[in-house]
Amino acid sequence: MKLKNISIFGTSSDAGKSTITFTIAKILQNLGYSIAPFKAQNVSNNSNICDDKSEIAIAQHFQASVLNCPTSYHLNPILLKSGSKNNSTLIVEGKVVHTSDVRSYYRDLDTLKPAVKRSFEYLDDRYDCIVCEGAGSPVELNLMDKDLSNIYIANEFDTKIILVADIQKGGVFASIWGVYNLLPKKLKHNVMGVIINKFQGDMTLFDEGIKIIENEFKIPVLGVLPYTPFNLGFEDSLSIKNITQDCSKAKQKVAVISYPTMSNYNDFEPLINDKDICLEFINSNISLGNYDLIILPGSKLVIKDLKWLKDTGLFKQIKTLKNNILGICGGYEMMFENIIDNNAIETDSPTIEEALGFIPDDIIFVKDKILDKKVYNIFGKDIKGFEIHHGISKKYPLYYEKDNIKGTFVHGLFEDEKFEKYKKETIDEFVSSMEKRLDITRILKAIS
Repeated sequence: MKLKNISIFGTSSDAGKSTITFTIAKILQNLGYSIAPFKAQNVSNNSNICDDKSEIAIAQHFQASVLNCPTSYHLNPILLKSGSKNNSTLIVEGKVVHTSDVRSYYRDLDTLKPAVKRSFEYLDDRYDCIVCEGAGSPVELNLMDKDLSNIYIANEFDTKIILVADIQKGGVFASIWGVYNLLPKKLKHNVMGVIINKFQGDMTLFDEGIKIIENEFKIPVLGVLPYTPFNLGFEDSLSIKNITQDCSKAKQKVAVISYPTMSNYNDFEPLINDKDICLEFINSNISLGNYDLIILPGSKLVIKDLKWLKDTGLFKQIKTLKNNILGICGGYEMMFENIIDNNAIETDSPTIEEALGFIPDDIIFVKDKILDKKVYNIFGKDIKGFEIHHGISKKYPLYYEKDNIKGTFVHGLFEDEKFEKYKKETIDEFVSSMEKRLDITRILKAIS
């Protein structure tokens, strides 16, 4: 049965739109509907490779994994990755188009709308309902004509809208009232209600708040959701600030070097959720001698992050360590002798940067990004992973292992059947607990 499509609008940034998107989508799927997640345009340095070998943001890839639906660029047709200075890498329909400044992106926005429309219509033809994640606030008045993820989608496809308000930020009433009343008349009419998110403490204390929103604002409250730690689906640096770990029974200490443009935070979800491991993100030159494993993670701007290692003193310390050191993707590239960017892929001009020198070869940056997804046999085991990098090594094109040094271009190194089982159980439990606090009957009525 075809349902009306849904837009999830935040009344502020980081209101929990990504989580609400997969929660609503999964609840509807459990009721027997076919559901797809969608975000017209995402700004994120964290991406994943789809079944069709295209590149999309981590959030949409994770949402698709929750729903167990095929992944393709249609789920996130426009992706922006920050580059050097004010430049961004523009990825359209899963492929890099060019690198340009932000002004150019907004100036050429109308040329991107057809790509968004093609992807939305592709999904709309195949699913009963699309749950569309918005971006930031939908009522940035100076940018509303340039807002692909919120205003364009809601206008063009007449989606029903759920507002999400983060009560932890304070000013929750003002944010709801302000966003609702600044929306264009058509979209205001399509708002089916608001979800109050991240509530901590006694929820009965907000009973009067619900009455105010419903009686005075005339906006239905679709649910008040508790703040619940959820160590999955890491999208950005804000995600890792919210992780919760119990290190009381940990047998191994792991340090992840958190440089300024670290990427692919989700590589470490299996470790964070392993009770035998205590994982720390390190962003200063503290002593690393007591850690069992030091990980150099992925990086959006490898040479920039390598220079940061040098500036902080971590570079010098890491070179002398006898601990086990693992490099992943950008971190793997840092383990070689030199990184050569003659085509200025990540830099403003042709650059050669001396690296850690653990691996006897150079990394050469090539213009065409390597994108692949398959089962890799590395380090003596099969890994369902993916590659996403500009750097190549002729001698060690996939991985390297000697003494205390290991490295690979492959992401997904720590995922296994045990983690997949944990992930499914955790998601099911989370969605079930949220469903009990949501007015699903009212939502269904609004979209039927």
